[in-house]
Amino acid sequence: MLTTGFLSPAGPVAAATRHEFLLVCLVMLFVIAPVLLLAPLFAWHYRLSNTRSAYRPQWGFSWPIEGLIWIPPSLIIAGLSVLLWRYTHRLDPYRPLPGRPLEIEAVAMDWKWLFIYPEHNIAMVNRLVIQAGQPVHLRLTSATVMQSILMPRLAGQIYAMAGMCTQLNFAASAPGSFWGENTQFNGFGFQNQTFEVSALDAAGFATWLAATKAQPNRLDPAAYEVLSRRSILPHPLAFGAVDPGLFDRIVAMAPPGGHVLALKNLPPAASPMQTSP
Repeated sequence: MLTTGFLSPAGPVAAATRHEFLLVCLVMLFVIAPVLLLAPLFAWHYRLSNTRSAYRPQWGFSWPIEGLIWIPPSLIIAGLSVLLWRYTHRLDPYRPLPGRPLEIEAVAMDWKWLFIYPEHNIAMVNRLVIQAGQPVHLRLTSATVMQSILMPRLAGQIYAMAGMCTQLNFAASAPGSFWGENTQFNGFGFQNQTFEVSALDAAGFATWLAATKAQPNRLDPAAYEVLSRRSILPHPLAFGAVDPGLFDRIVAMAPPGGHVLALKNLPPAASPMQTSP
């Protein structure tokens, strides 16, 4: 069963994000708590029926009140600035995690996700399979308009743009199934552009690799042209082989802000698309 929500992190990046969120909420309590407490207290103290409290309509200035107005907010702003500066660098999506990463190339389409494993020469559509405990280095681009990938329990949001390549580093701490989606509206099938992130143990990942490599279909330019057409797939697809350098050619052939251009200059080799086991 898939679970969602960054407040239930399943990896080091999501855990750091939740920690930052809770720290900011704690700091902001120093802003909202006095307001929530003092507003009803002032209303009660200066109620119409209270004739014993002092009333000074000519009062104009007080150093203690001025101090309370300016000093605490200044300290809060300074504290938040230091906190957010540190976490901004710590959670930089381009910052690699310790260890040898699993290299994956992601292409955002209408309305599906293509994940290419260049080191293993395989690809998956609408399913991202990783090994638990191993860092992942994800390179992203878009075959159409600007899109955004989000895996709440594993990493934060980052955009994918046509003709450009962005990066995301993350990891899953333990085996499990997690939710992934596109959060940038891109047309009719936007609501269906989701995928499952499957984090497997070492033995399970090796078994999955062997089963995927055994698939007879190949992701070549001709198969990519069919895959890149607007469609909603009912189930994930697996490709047992991928033309080398296909991701870089997709980036090079995609004009910024527009649809991916046909890869007609590449040698065609048709192959049927089959579902993964």
